[in-house]
Amino acid sequence: MENFDRQAESIDVGQRLRTLREERDISIRALARMSGLSANALSMIERGLTSPSVSTLNKLAAALKVPVTAFFRTLPVKEEIVFRKAGERTRVPFLRGIMEGLGGEHFIGKVEAFLLTLENGGNSGPNYIVHSGHELVFCLRGKLEYDVEGKSYLLESGDSLIFSANLKHRWRNSGTSVVNALIVISGFHEEESPAEYHLSILPEENQP
Repeated sequence: MENFDRQAESIDVGQRLRTLREERDISIRALARMSGLSANALSMIERGLTSPSVSTLNKLAAALKVPVTAFFRTLPVKEEIVFRKAGERTRVPFLRGIMEGLGGEHFIGKVEAFLLTLENGGNSGPNYIVHSGHELVFCLRGKLEYDVEGKSYLLESGDSLIFSANLKHRWRNSGTSVVNALIVISGFHEEESPAEYHLSILPEENQP
């Protein structure tokens, strides 16, 4: 909890909450109903008049379908040219999988790309993912199942899928072998980090 408190002091959590809410076109009253919090409490958080507790942030993250880290993210320095050696990728492990950034988080344009590796049973978690922009998925190996608005698409080696990322989506390894896939997200809102929304599941060491 102390770590959350220190981060909250240096980052405007209220402004991040407002940005995340407005990106999804959700009113304060609607978010209050979704999270079980009062509209007045949410208004005070957004205006910086009160600091949310960790419990409150967890409720808001669940209602907005984003990871708690979305409230504390700071924007990295952006560059016009980003070169990454294979050993320099940003790697984020989670239960039965790993996500590797390909430098898009530091690119000045609205493009993010990452490699997804999933063991048997690996998935994006119980909630649907929603963010701005467009999403391209290219399966390199294995069988990757993408659920978009309740319709299932099974991608095998060489298959691709493109869709508007504001449609509810989630993914899982539906086969018995390891899945490797390239995911490219473009045209998203300037303040959004779309790869982050694909990590609404806990890192492996934090799983119960």
